[in-house]
Amino acid sequence: MNVTFNKRDPVYVQVIRHFKEQIATGTFEPGQEIPSRRELANRLKINPNTAQRAYKEMEEAGLIYTERNLPSKITKDEKILQSVRKELIMEAVDNFVHSVRSINVPVEEVLTLVKEKYESGREGDEA
Repeated sequence: MNVTFNKRDPVYVQVIRHFKEQIATGTFEPGQEIPSRRELANRLKINPNTAQRAYKEMEEAGLIYTERNLPSKITKDEKILQSVRKELIMEAVDNFVHSVRSINVPVEEVLTLVKEKYESGREGDEA
């Protein structure tokens, strides 16, 4: 588990984002056990209270669940899993649109360029 922390956002928020990205990409599967809070803190070299706060927030959001004294697991709730994916996509789209609007690129040109780039990226992945 490798996370590069920035200085802008609270560490626990960045930990949550990392988990969301891992869920959205399928690295973390529904029902998969995740490291204990203490183990996560050791792996990421963060304060155990920070790991605890991240887990608490993720439990409240339904991203993870803990049954009795068993290890925490990634949710199996399909609606939550889809909402995580959509949230990350919308965030990326919002950032992109904001950047493109600032240089006054016509939407038709943007769509053409995005489609070309997206498809050329796929071919590069297959090679």
